Amino acid sequence: MTDTNTPLPEKKKQSPFVDLIVSIVLPSVILMKFSGDDKLGATGGLIVALSFPIVWGLYDFFKNGTKNYVALLGVISVLLTGSIGLLKLDAQWLAVKEAAIPLLIGIGILVANFFGFPLIRKLLYNPSIVNVDRVDEALQARGNKEQFTKRLDRANTFFACTFFFSAVANYVLAKAIVKSDSGTEAFNNELGRMTLLSYPVIAIPSMIMMFAVFYYIWRTINKLTDLSLEQVIVGGED
Repeated sequence: MTDTNTPLPEKKKQSPFVDLIVSIVLPSVILMKFSGDDKLGATGGLIVALSFPIVWGLYDFFKNGTKNYVALLGVISVLLTGSIGLLKLDAQWLAVKEAAIPLLIGIGILVANFFGFPLIRKLLYNPSIVNVDRVDEALQARGNKEQFTKRLDRANTFFACTFFFSAVANYVLAKAIVKSDSGTEAFNNELGRMTLLSYPVIAIPSMIMMFAVFYYIWRTINKLTDLSLEQVIVGGED
């Protein structure tokens, strides 16, 4: 007889270090070091390099039956990059593509919030992370529910701004580095350098900005409810 009380095994999370190696380091090395005519060639180097983040992203998307749409979006972005190189389109389209995806995400966050679906609630203020019932009860008791909603909307706008920053930074980085014609060894080399630099120049500042948004939400909850972090987080103080 099956024990219905037996907890399901937790899904193993991907290692950020492995993700960094597979999605950034390996593709960059291949693009910069193996795209010469005496090795993989410009086309072969591009295909091999981009196959790593594509396969990894698809694996992450379908892993354990879950649907990671961030991973899927990453796959689409890489496919668009490959298309620009393989079709030998003007390199300016790479800068446009790099800026377009985060720009559309940022706009989507604002539009969804306008129609009553703030993404920040899905990411942070949800029952799997926050003791929502306790927080709502404390807000109601202090008459701060409306003020909290306004601040959560403001946090959602801040969150969208992190993507707008990413869009501008992506465009500037691409324009500054990738200048050669697509489909050439020089293009691959520049694409590899851009990929490597995108982590310290764009990804890390974006993560810091997102952590700042999350801290703003926590400070808002603390100020309007007088609850401690242990009382707010699920699994904390009862």
